[in-house]
Amino acid sequence: MTLNVTTAIQARDLYFGWTEDKLILDACTLDVPKGEFWMLLGTNGSGKSTLLRLLAGLLTSIAGEIEVQRPIGFVFQNPDHQLVMPTVGADIAFGLVQEALPTPIVRQRVEEALSAVNLEAFQRRPIYALSGGQKQRVAIAGAIARHCEVLLLDEPTALLDPDSQLDLVVQVRTLVKERGISALWVTHRLEELEYCDGAFLLEQGRVVDQGEPERLKQRLMQSEASTLDLS
Repeated sequence: MTLNVTTAIQARDLYFGWTEDKLILDACTLDVPKGEFWMLLGTNGSGKSTLLRLLAGLLTSIAGEIEVQRPIGFVFQNPDHQLVMPTVGADIAFGLVQEALPTPIVRQRVEEALSAVNLEAFQRRPIYALSGGQKQRVAIAGAIARHCEVLLLDEPTALLDPDSQLDLVVQVRTLVKERGISALWVTHRLEELEYCDGAFLLEQGRVVDQGEPERLKQRLMQSEASTLDLS
């Protein structure tokens, strides 16, 4: 399978499970258009985070095909799981080590990445002194510094307060539009849907609907209401 010029992420008939008799993903298929901001919806246990990890190469599927435009940036739900250096600038620079770039280029990339997420004044700030939202922005800056074409975000607002949640989703949307990157954002917060270009609905390990965010939001709300009525 080869990506076409209009697609950033492509997955075909993905199967995954921790045991042979219980699949988490079951013939899961999706396409994310290049240069767009899409969200992945679904109830707990539907396979959202598993799918994102497969796309990032952090897990390997039992069967199926994946093609993702590279480089890929991945943002975890808890930023403390990926920020490893003592200061903001050092953490972003650490992500560039494998590229063996000259020091002036590393400095330039760090500064540009921090500017992109509005953290220019935070380069020497200790990681422990940052808020949750600022840590997530540092994680995103790391991906920008590596010139990532695709950004995968696993419920990045789950641990944030309401104001920080809104700031982060707006920030990512702006980066997608201004830099031409492509993003897939896992969420359970329906209010975030108004900021994306499109969405996928995942149920029992497969994409059952996709397209206009507001329509999918209404479908998910109706599904949750039906579940409550039955209980």
